[in-house]
Amino acid sequence: MEYVNLDAQVGDLSNVLDPTRYLEHLPSIAGDLPPGARAFATDTGHYDFRSERCVKDLELQHVRSGGGADDAVEIRLRHNCWKHDADLVIRYTGVSSFKTTTPEADHWTNLGTLILDEILPHENGCSHELAFWNGTLTVICRDLVADRIKAECCTETPPAQRRTLPGD
Repeated sequence: MEYVNLDAQVGDLSNVLDPTRYLEHLPSIAGDLPPGARAFATDTGHYDFRSERCVKDLELQHVRSGGGADDAVEIRLRHNCWKHDADLVIRYTGVSSFKTTTPEADHWTNLGTLILDEILPHENGCSHELAFWNGTLTVICRDLVADRIKAECCTETPPAQRRTLPGD
């Protein structure tokens, strides 16, 4: 990540997540972001750790390629029952690059929980880097649309009985 610090030092605390530099830089680049990416990046709750709209602690649930001429990709991030009331679905259009890195160079399913993300202007539209505990996912696309889907919280349901999405 260029601006979001995933390993900040605050007093005696280390490994602190700090999006401050990105948030300070965002007003100067927001106009260069495509409309959907700009709306998502500048959402007031996006980097507010107390907000239900914060991306921190979402878990990557699926990645789907739409194929076709538009080179579309969709990712779904599952809510954390202690923090969020909705899943996050991000639809990327005009995808020119989709890369994942994990310590084992394994499949995206092992990325784990989202730490933070960063959206920057790119000559093809925007780049969206998502940092997870076990690796990163980086998408370069023409634009993206982020939608929140109301979730039924599963805190009292045994894991074997939890609902899954169609196609999972």
